[in-house]
Amino acid sequence: MAFVAHDLGIDLGTSNTLVYVKGKGIVVSEPTIVVVESSNERKVRAVGDDAKIMLGRTTEGIMAVRPMREGVITDFDMAQILIQYFTRKAIGSSYLVKPRLFLTYPCSISGIERRAVSEAAKTSGGRKVFLVEKPFAAALGSGLPVFDPSGCMIVDIGGGTTDVSVISLGGVVISHSIRVGGVKMDEAIINFIKREFNILIGDRTAEEVKLDLGAALPIREERRARIRGRDMVTNLPQTTEITSTQIYHAIHEPCAAILSAIKWVLERTPPELSADVMHNGIYITGGGSLLYGMDQMIASELGIPVLLAKEPMDCAALGLGNIIENFDLLQHLGRTSFLKQS
Repeated sequence: MAFVAHDLGIDLGTSNTLVYVKGKGIVVSEPTIVVVESSNERKVRAVGDDAKIMLGRTTEGIMAVRPMREGVITDFDMAQILIQYFTRKAIGSSYLVKPRLFLTYPCSISGIERRAVSEAAKTSGGRKVFLVEKPFAAALGSGLPVFDPSGCMIVDIGGGTTDVSVISLGGVVISHSIRVGGVKMDEAIINFIKREFNILIGDRTAEEVKLDLGAALPIREERRARIRGRDMVTNLPQTTEITSTQIYHAIHEPCAAILSAIKWVLERTPPELSADVMHNGIYITGGGSLLYGMDQMIASELGIPVLLAKEPMDCAALGLGNIIENFDLLQHLGRTSFLKQS
């Protein structure tokens, strides 16, 4: 039995949750989904990968729950169960002293919403809980010089939110968060197919279509795919063919909202830091940054170099890992002002 549990970094996202264990790296990367029996007790049937397999295929009396919505905890009990499950999966339960937990949160959530994240982590078994703004963690995980006296801009496009921040001297100078991300793109595809073809598809199918045909810019060589869903007139199974051009138009609005958020931050960035951003470029992270042409679209609209971070989906978790591995040194140097302890 271990005496003190390893510190954990938990990137609690709307779509996926990643867990970093001190000295081991990222050991858990699973969907943020819990399947429960829809009775008064709400007994848990599956979590993470096992729950995703059941998504859209549950029988009567069983339902899939997403505890996070647009970066905010919407079901406290399920969020607590999810954090507890992933904590035990990462380090087990054979320890006397509980772990310290480091969690990310979107930069625009309210104090009450941030407190909900902290309380869920505490009741899940955290000895101490530290919160880090997600774009700061993503910048650190991308290898950006966040403690240097120069500005760097990070755009984290997640499942529920997009966070845009300019960081300098170990802190966030200006930030903006919108509740638009990969999930909104999926919803836009579902609504488009419903409107144009009178066919209803599920979340999983919409996500697959986005990954196969989705693009932030028009694709020169048009691609096609066949999708299956339920005809809204006859209620019978139906198949139709869609093109990459149609999906481009379907998700154009969420992409435009992300671009507007970046412009909003740039317009309010101090001149000296704006010059640094022009020189260093904009770094994009998160699962949404992998959308085909996203970096090119932002660069062409703003005239600023845009770089896709290495391992963009893992950046926030790797940033938490960087903090965990060097926590004592950061405290000694007095560079922990970006942490919110609760």
